[in-house]
Amino acid sequence: MDSWIINVLVVVATFISMEAVAWLTHKYLMHGFFWFLHDDHHKKDHPGFFERNDFFFLIFAIPGIICLALGTIYGVSLALYIGIGITTYGAAYFFIHDIFIHQRFKVLRNTENRYLKALRRAHKMHHKHVNKDPGECFGMLWVPLKYFKS
Repeated sequence: MDSWIINVLVVVATFISMEAVAWLTHKYLMHGFFWFLHDDHHKKDHPGFFERNDFFFLIFAIPGIICLALGTIYGVSLALYIGIGITTYGAAYFFIHDIFIHQRFKVLRNTENRYLKALRRAHKMHHKHVNKDPGECFGMLWVPLKYFKS
């Protein structure tokens, strides 16, 4: 198999795996030990544009940066493509979560796309809970089937 195909597969596999990482860290860390950073994200009245929750952007960027550095500086190609997958997922997370769902920038407001509407419904159910427990819908891209019905 050509090396470029393997590299693409590594990027895609990493991107898909990041959904599981996001779900686990959201459920067990953000709604656990790091609730003090995440709680303002569940409140509508936090002051200003930024939230304490935005620190997670930096925390989650570190593994991607390390992998990209290992790949570009030290020539570890597997790390480079893992870093690309992590970084691509981070960009998708920003666009889907911050721009599309939470409307931090007022674009992409209206959609008739069934998947995107289900994604918004699932996230709305997540934010229905203002405390760290109970919770539901901790992922970003995977949407339970029940949210496609309405």
